[in-house]
Amino acid sequence: MKTKKFTLEDLKKELEKCSSELPKSIIQELEEKLSKIIDRLTKSDVEKVVSEVIRQYNEALVEPGEAVGTVAAQSIGEPGTQMTLRTFHFAGVRELNVTLGLPRLIEVLDAKRTPSTPLMRIELDEKAKYDKAKAEELARKIQHVTVENVASSIDIDFGQQMIYLRLDEELMKDKRVTLDMVINALSKHKIGTVESVTEREEEMPDGKRRKVIEVAVAVPEGLEASKMIKLRQKVLNVKLKGIKGLKRVVVKEVSREGKTYYYLEVEGSNLQGIFNNLDELEGIDPTKVMTNNIHEIAEVLGIEAARTAIINEVMGVLREQGLDVDVRHVMLVADLMTLTGRVRQIGRHGISGEKASVLARAAFEVTTKHLLEAGVKGEEDPLTGVIENVVVGQLIPIGSGMVELRVRHGGE
Repeated sequence: MKTKKFTLEDLKKELEKCSSELPKSIIQELEEKLSKIIDRLTKSDVEKVVSEVIRQYNEALVEPGEAVGTVAAQSIGEPGTQMTLRTFHFAGVRELNVTLGLPRLIEVLDAKRTPSTPLMRIELDEKAKYDKAKAEELARKIQHVTVENVASSIDIDFGQQMIYLRLDEELMKDKRVTLDMVINALSKHKIGTVESVTEREEEMPDGKRRKVIEVAVAVPEGLEASKMIKLRQKVLNVKLKGIKGLKRVVVKEVSREGKTYYYLEVEGSNLQGIFNNLDELEGIDPTKVMTNNIHEIAEVLGIEAARTAIINEVMGVLREQGLDVDVRHVMLVADLMTLTGRVRQIGRHGISGEKASVLARAAFEVTTKHLLEAGVKGEEDPLTGVIENVVVGQLIPIGSGMVELRVRHGGE
């Protein structure tokens, strides 16, 4: 006798039965994964899988009174002792260096204003992502190019009050910069007057001859030597094109399912700059522009986006080190860091230093200062947390200690 084939409709009916026991997201994931192997499944197979998922889900639930904060601290802190102290990572000559491991974890949890290696990942839309030429064109548009990036040298003639700027033609071609762009930028910044432009060939240290364009800039008369040196630096920093702060852009390729697509990895970070120039940067997917600067995300996209970024950054560091930490511990930390609507560090200048309890603050750091200040202000401690109750030797409000039992005498 032939058994009835188990269909996608049957699978949906089976999964509907456990809608009261499992959240929608898990049911959807089950449907997605089981539908791929539907041909090999029977009704009893699905029932076994569902019952095992329900069992594991119930085991993973947090019980009332669970010391989630302490468990989260232990779950992140203990694997943290196994992490490498190697700060930078270079993967090839053209790659960008990235802060990884413990230094990056500390950077995120200390809510450092700017990361030591700010980076952005910019993905392209469906039209542009498979076109390498388009990706390279966008990379050139984004990259912040200054006079320093196209100049071979810059000299000061203190006697004649002149600055001589030598531009390298090959560098200009590579950065897609024209002589007019340089002259217009110098005029716009009111650095001086361009007196002359001369072209000649110069022998380079490697013996090759290269075309060099010399721009002579007359500076205001009567400038002191120190001011002329500052002016020289100002000339080198003049912006020619691109978005401020984005020093280097690398086109990366990824092969997936027989297709190769491209994205941009950027040294430096300027989220607002990218969003302000989306009209010029056609081909960028604005929903997939990412940065590792948490404060910048909070300012541009809001506190919820910053919370998600903290979770992704911490989980990324832990996974890269091969450490398996439940995401809920990291979510609790991210929730605490963003609770007030701004990104706070976990430390005396943030969460620990802003606790409502005087004794909890004093138990963390600078004990005398906290106790004296609280005494002067006449603060009261409600003794609602764990630390302050440990300090005074009371039962802590965790597990069975959360329950308060009141008895009314006299049978009324």
